[in-house]
Amino acid sequence: MEWEAVIGLEIHAQLATKSKIFSGASTAFGAEPNTQACAVDLALPGTLPVFNAEALRMAVMFGLAVDAEIGHRSVFDRKNYFYPDLPKGYQTSQLFYPIVGPGHIDIELADGTHKRVGVTRAHLEEDAGKSLHDAFPEMTGIDLNRAGTPLLEIVSEPDMRSAEEAVAYVRKVHAIVTTLGICDGDMSQGSFRCDCNVSVRPKGQSEFGTRTEIKNINSFRFIEKAIKGEIERQIDLIEDGGRVIQATRLYDADKDETRSMRTKEEANDYRYFPCPDLLPIVIDQAYVESVRHSLPELPDARHARFMEEYGLGDYDASVLSAYRDTADYFETVAKAVNDGKLAANWVMGELSKFLNSNNLEIKESPVSAQALGELLARLKDDTINGKAAKQVFEAMWNGEGSADAIIEAKGLKQVTDTGALEAMVDEVISKATPQVEQYKAAEPEKRGKMLGFFMGQVMKASKGTANPGQVNKMLKHKLDALCD
Repeated sequence: MEWEAVIGLEIHAQLATKSKIFSGASTAFGAEPNTQACAVDLALPGTLPVFNAEALRMAVMFGLAVDAEIGHRSVFDRKNYFYPDLPKGYQTSQLFYPIVGPGHIDIELADGTHKRVGVTRAHLEEDAGKSLHDAFPEMTGIDLNRAGTPLLEIVSEPDMRSAEEAVAYVRKVHAIVTTLGICDGDMSQGSFRCDCNVSVRPKGQSEFGTRTEIKNINSFRFIEKAIKGEIERQIDLIEDGGRVIQATRLYDADKDETRSMRTKEEANDYRYFPCPDLLPIVIDQAYVESVRHSLPELPDARHARFMEEYGLGDYDASVLSAYRDTADYFETVAKAVNDGKLAANWVMGELSKFLNSNNLEIKESPVSAQALGELLARLKDDTINGKAAKQVFEAMWNGEGSADAIIEAKGLKQVTDTGALEAMVDEVISKATPQVEQYKAAEPEKRGKMLGFFMGQVMKASKGTANPGQVNKMLKHKLDALCD
């Protein structure tokens, strides 16, 4: 039987506010455990929540970015459950009247196909604390610093049919929230994480199968592996005569498998009811429009502009426009060298290679965008050749100074003096009698490939500083003259 996967995602994006959603406690990451949990976060008797208006603005920004309906009246609800990292015994969330209603996100797959994924809703809620299972022997520690951090939970329609589509969707959401500046997107710190709802059904069947939910996955690679593994597990289970049980599962990256955590709860298990301590949030269209006017250029618009303004192809524009830090870096380089394609080649090539090998983000690059642009300007004006440019870049990466200083110190300026080049070319030809005879005996259409030997000898003689274009023309002219 041919099977089809049905995938829906719930993405939790921690909003980049300075204080928590219902208290004035700091949201800064990395503080000592339980030093950023105030009386409101700890649910001490007599405390009352005060809503953070900045969280509202950020949620509306996201809604507008995905062309969603904005709830002019939204209500906070209490989601009741008991767990050690939830001091109040309930989570303040939104169920019946969320701030963001239906919208959509367009994704592009590796083969160039496009697909629209529906966004069911995005609602505001508070994050829970964190359980530390390895902090103490045979005990679990609770760090409540994260309790009360504002979350935007982004719920998709079950529109995805493969792990690849799911990852493309998560990447697009990640690009949107980081471009908006409403979330730092740091998956390693848990500020952007994903729950994956997965089911399978016979291909062509309209009815959904029983789904499982894989909780709190915090890397794109693990999302893909977890979904693929769960699809395979469910198919094997059904084909062996078993049945899928609705449950919450965890992904074990070490074993590359999901394992059951608990049976899946339904909404009524949480006994939702409107929070009596918080009034409904009411906004008008004027507020929505003021937020709309503050939106930055979004990834899709940036992609189109990069193609038009810098003459980039679809793939290059897609890579360079996806994330704000990369896009800003590229544009600075392109403007400094006045050449979009050259800038794109180096940002996606040499720079990317060094970043990956050192496990760095582009914002951590020791070579600034302006500095790279200045290096490429020296490549473009023929001060140095491509090989030398790579040497200079490595030296800049290692902190040896500016491009001009390194070029001067290492003697890498390209030799463009016609007389000097001609002397080198004549010497190489005079010492390569067998190769010259082979060149003369070859068919005219095959002689071009034979220039490589002579080119290599000239570059060796010049210690790599000869202008390759000039040398190539000079060699061809002189060798062809010997053939007449």
